[in-house]
Amino acid sequence: MSSTHFGFETVDENEKAQRVRGVFDSVASKYDIMNDLMSAGLHRAWKAYTVMVANLKEGDQVLDIAGGTGDLSMAFAKKVGSTGRVVHTDINEAMLRVGRDRLTDKGLILPTLVCDAEKLPFPDKHFNLVSVAFGLRNMTHKDLALKEMCRVLKPGGKLLVLEFSKVAKPLEKAYDWYSFNVLPRLGSMVAGDADSYRYLAESIRMHPGQQELKALMQQAGFGHVDYHNMTAGVVALHVGIKC
Repeated sequence: MSSTHFGFETVDENEKAQRVRGVFDSVASKYDIMNDLMSAGLHRAWKAYTVMVANLKEGDQVLDIAGGTGDLSMAFAKKVGSTGRVVHTDINEAMLRVGRDRLTDKGLILPTLVCDAEKLPFPDKHFNLVSVAFGLRNMTHKDLALKEMCRVLKPGGKLLVLEFSKVAKPLEKAYDWYSFNVLPRLGSMVAGDADSYRYLAESIRMHPGQQELKALMQQAGFGHVDYHNMTAGVVALHVGIKC
């Protein structure tokens, strides 16, 4: 049996997806308010920058992976207009349901489906843009998922990976203290779940840093890869272009 990490814990590969699903089942209803509290609202600026870099135009085809509660899908839908299409996906049904309801409340009816990023149910060379925000670190086989994202992109298409990354050295101690002391306490108070937010802090530490993720994307088939640090590296936006 192959093993992988679930936060700092080593688990069987087959167990990880189930454990991650449990985390997001638990936090789905409080996910948005927790994002605002944990990041002091900064997640909105990170996502707005991602939408700007996406540089979508009317008629574009977009795949939003780990789309969760729908922030990016909503913003992308406004850019591609009535002639374009945004497909809103997540492996977690509870998160997807919250996102679908939010989108519907805003008058947006988007194709919404549960799917695994490691086995995308879409044809080759189909999308102009693929995005994954705060979801890649939860995937068991990141290399397979990135290859799948490359496969479904049209030549010249763009992958955007918005994810927690390695914070600048001078801030490491303060960031660790916040992550392992404040986040679980916030999770307990607001979402009634300290363990899921402890997992969040641990999963960030186990995720590849900026240069490592850049190399993974290049190995997956992206010809040009660059990244943009935000908030001193707390978050990085990786941009990959398919040749």
